[in-house]
Amino acid sequence: MQYMNQDVAIPAILNQRLTLEAFSQLSGNLGGFPFVKVVIDRGKSANIATAVSASELTIHFLNNDRYKFHSDYIAEQILGISAEELDQNIDEFNKSVYLNQERRFYLGLVSLHTKEDRFFSLETVEIDNMDRDMLRFFFKTIKNFLDLDLAVLFKPANHLQENILSTMPATEIPRVYSHELFSTAQFVALNPGVARGRLRAFANEEEYKKQKATIEWHDIVVMHRVPDDIPRLSGIINANHTTPLSHTNVLASGWQIPNAIQIGIFERIEKEKLQDQWVMYGVDLNESMISLSKIEKPTAAAQRPAWSVQRVKLEEPETANTPIAELKDLRMSDRYRYGTKAANIGELRYILEKGSERILGFYKIKRPPRQNLLPYLASAIGQSETEELGSITRRANEYLRQVIQIPRGLALPFAIQQKFLESSPRIQQTIGKLKMALELNAREVDSLCVTLQTLIRGTRIPDAIRDAIDAQIANHLAGVSSFVVRSSSNAEDLDGFSAAGIYESINHVTSAQNIFESVKEVWASLVSPRCVRLRHEVGISTDDSYMGVIIQEEVKAALGGVLVTSNPMDRRDFRNVYINVSTQSVNQVVSGEVLPYQYLFNTVEGGGRTLSIGNAQQDLGAEQKGMLQKLALAGRLLQSHFSPDYTFSMPIDIEWLVNEEGIHILQLRPYSK
Repeated sequence: MQYMNQDVAIPAILNQRLTLEAFSQLSGNLGGFPFVKVVIDRGKSANIATAVSASELTIHFLNNDRYKFHSDYIAEQILGISAEELDQNIDEFNKSVYLNQERRFYLGLVSLHTKEDRFFSLETVEIDNMDRDMLRFFFKTIKNFLDLDLAVLFKPANHLQENILSTMPATEIPRVYSHELFSTAQFVALNPGVARGRLRAFANEEEYKKQKATIEWHDIVVMHRVPDDIPRLSGIINANHTTPLSHTNVLASGWQIPNAIQIGIFERIEKEKLQDQWVMYGVDLNESMISLSKIEKPTAAAQRPAWSVQRVKLEEPETANTPIAELKDLRMSDRYRYGTKAANIGELRYILEKGSERILGFYKIKRPPRQNLLPYLASAIGQSETEELGSITRRANEYLRQVIQIPRGLALPFAIQQKFLESSPRIQQTIGKLKMALELNAREVDSLCVTLQTLIRGTRIPDAIRDAIDAQIANHLAGVSSFVVRSSSNAEDLDGFSAAGIYESINHVTSAQNIFESVKEVWASLVSPRCVRLRHEVGISTDDSYMGVIIQEEVKAALGGVLVTSNPMDRRDFRNVYINVSTQSVNQVVSGEVLPYQYLFNTVEGGGRTLSIGNAQQDLGAEQKGMLQKLALAGRLLQSHFSPDYTFSMPIDIEWLVNEEGIHILQLRPYSK
């Protein structure tokens, strides 16, 4: 049967079996999989207490080209009203189709999977709270209308549905989990975009290291796992699965370059003879693979890239007469004296103590077609949806105080680093040589950086500085047996310069001598060859770059990771935040060496779903997921406070740990959209 032609695109097919031919004509693409929206209409008089005969049911498979949302179709084709009219009461409509146990409409997606054995998966939206009987009805009804030659598997859309399925035999509702599909996905869009560049594929890290010096800004690098020390370039293709929150992928996001996982890319490069060729490389959220095609070498390749012409500006730093301070005494405005990380942690401690009037910002902004998200927040923090604004603000601040805590710590200002550098004539002499080499773009830049790092590590910290640091630790961190020594520079987390992972932080520091050595290691990281070159490329001079240091009590925890208040794989998604979890170390997440647990948690309607269990054998438990849900909402509230503008839309990146005492936030920074 022909359902569409060039002149007519039908809105849907009703009460007919969805053949593969019909599926292909109706489908769209989501996350690399073709899909068709489905609606079950149980009729106007349907309710949970009365059975609905098969003759009263209507099954609608929607034409994706005509209807972006289920609600648009239901308004126009079933209710006989405009989509705009329905949108005026979209919250009530959503409650009726996703949260009402006596609902008339059941909404879902049917996706086609073609790797190895072909099969259909059936899923609801992530906020749907169907109970056991409803899931059974939904699955069996739709299954009876799908192509008989393909298996149909239910894909739980949230942790609630996963828990329900765990109590039911797989023979009753066969299922496939998101993390199973994610682990076998051939394509994952990490950062959408288009680039023209020279394709450089390296089979292993040894091959990459041999040719690293030849990589230029216009290159597109292909590796099984692109390492953290890549120079700035035009595109990244990972041939194996990785997390969007590894330092490499965060840098790619900050640089706004296309970045994707594409399984089988090496075979394609060999087959199409693309190695060292100029190509057009594209990453699109709505496609099922990257786009890659040969092009002529652009004339612009000989010119400087735009980002090297647009200079990054630094706030004027203060490098004299600044005291060592407790983190709790800092505010965000102190970044020009102590660095961004220290200032942000100080600001966070201030919020927990004093509260924030900006904390509702994200939820006050209209998210079309929704005019107001505050009722969702009120419900999530245990308030009535009708509470006045002041009451919700107070409760939101109380929620933060109950959910998160900050390890104690000290901040060493730029002034301490400056005094140390000025204490050594050899260090001063080498800094002068490095600045001259950078001006002349001399080959000696890297070797001078290494020499300077060696001098910093080998120079004794003057007694006056050592005594001042020692006294502050004894006064404010007495009893701490293990410390973390963190970097906190003014040359990071800037508009146009992320610097994720390029400076040192050292864990498990115990003795006083080890603290002093670790402080010097952090100072030395400011002038590593890679850091100096990355800053120089965007116009940040060595003269203007300073390093503060955080000395913080180390939290012992079995669970930790990174949260970003965004969905890196779909930036249009305003509901979800993305969390990576390791049961070993946060460093395992950001290094990209081990695949972490990956979750999305909804900060509007609530609930979460597992994207990947990484290298683990099973998912985390319900109690741990409950803790992550609390962390997700806390992160969204903090996004509002730390927003640089009044759209409250800039995501933040949070490193955290969880132990029996609760959730500990280690650091917080902007996350590039």
